[in-house]
Amino acid sequence: MARRDYEDDPSAPEANSLVPAASTVVVDDSGRVLLQRRADNNMWALPGGAMNFGESLPECAVRETREESGLDVELIGIVGTYTNPGHVFAYDDGEVRQEFSICFLARPVDGTLTVSSESTDVRWFTPQEIDGLPMVPSIRKRVDDWRQGNTPALR
Repeated sequence: MARRDYEDDPSAPEANSLVPAASTVVVDDSGRVLLQRRADNNMWALPGGAMNFGESLPECAVRETREESGLDVELIGIVGTYTNPGHVFAYDDGEVRQEFSICFLARPVDGTLTVSSESTDVRWFTPQEIDGLPMVPSIRKRVDDWRQGNTPALR
């Protein structure tokens, strides 16, 4: 399903849904960050997605990372909360979703990198390599927030 992101754009359609979601900044022992190239918009992004009934947001982050990358992760912190009402995702089925996401910090513990049906590529990048990648502003903000190092540990 095609998706278009609008961030603080006066021409954006009005939101008609609000779905809790989680994303994950996964960092390996070398300090590289895991990104996927999304099939729906051809942009690089963090693993993440909508929470299902019966799961918590941390469980959602772990599941989405496994589904979209093939990696099992351990959550070790929170990068931030993202609830900008001016950031919406318009899908080709008519849904216009307002942003509501918690971004977690994680480390890989098992698995093998695998492309999913939602991506065309999955790989590790150094923080410097990320700067030149095509990425929607909301994902770049999460990466930049992680780089600033203000990520409280999970308790």
